[in-house]
Amino acid sequence: MPVIPLTITVSLCLVLTFLVFFLREYSRRFGNAERESLLPLAEETPRVAGPAAVPPAQPQSPTV
Repeated sequence: MPVIPLTITVSLCLVLTFLVFFLREYSRRFGNAERESLLPLAEETPRVAGPAAVPPAQPQSPTV
């Protein structure tokens, strides 16, 4: 019966796919714990250094 070799082949492909994704996630998860712990404190839009980051000067009122 050709069903058994087909089932074994599909099962092996699924196992290999699981192992690849598991190992990739495992290596990513334990890569940099300090960076991941600070992610909740990150700003949504990063600030740009330069002239755009300096607040505009307040106009001075004329003295009488």
